[in-house]
Amino acid sequence: MAKNLAESCDAVEECYEYMLAYAAQGLAGDGGSSGEQLRTFLNKALDSINNIGESYKATIGEFGLEPEAKHLKFLAVLERDAADAAAAMDLVLAQPVISSQLVDNLNASIHLRALLTDFFLIDEIIKLRQAAAAAK
Repeated sequence: MAKNLAESCDAVEECYEYMLAYAAQGLAGDGGSSGEQLRTFLNKALDSINNIGESYKATIGEFGLEPEAKHLKFLAVLERDAADAAAAMDLVLAQPVISSQLVDNLNASIHLRALLTDFFLIDEIIKLRQAAAAAK
């Protein structure tokens, strides 16, 4: 994946992985260092999500992904999923207290899972394209 897109994907994946661990702790609130880290991960993921569309569009050009029209159509899906995931994450961040249960519900959110699946789909397409180009 292009560098910016890969970094954005990594930030969201790292946040998701941290949230899985946070949810497993059974915390009633987000006081202490784990709560601070949670908010840091969420903010970093949100910053990354805001650039997802531009990053994917640049990746389409950088790798010459074809057919371009299909990738641009998927770009709209990616941007929609990113906006939905960001809205859910932003809602959680706006809460004065973030419990493990709240984070568990965010982890289960179809919006966040859709975004992660979008990333995996794009990553696999790029890997296949690179392998095909290397085989020529």
